[in-house]
Amino acid sequence: MITGMHVNMQPENKKSVIFKIEAGKIFEKCRKITGVSQRKFADEYDIDRGNLSKIEKGIVDCSLLTAWKIAEAAGIKFSDFAKQLEENLGDDFKLLDE
Repeated sequence: MITGMHVNMQPENKKSVIFKIEAGKIFEKCRKITGVSQRKFADEYDIDRGNLSKIEKGIVDCSLLTAWKIAEAAGIKFSDFAKQLEENLGDDFKLLDE
């Protein structure tokens, strides 16, 4: 079972929180379009339900592998997920300070 959690000992910055929240919103929306409950979705696609819930709420980071798996399970291409995330965050959003 893929947990998708990433343990980070550094304090989170505002940009990381915004990123996780927006990614979670997209994953939740895509899952809901499938008409499948979070529990069934997680069980069907071997994703830890507790972590799926935390990912959708923007509480935890998820690995690229888990993000790809969630997107694929929801019936969208990962590139479409990434495009939607970029659109939601806006053109001027950057995780790194220059």
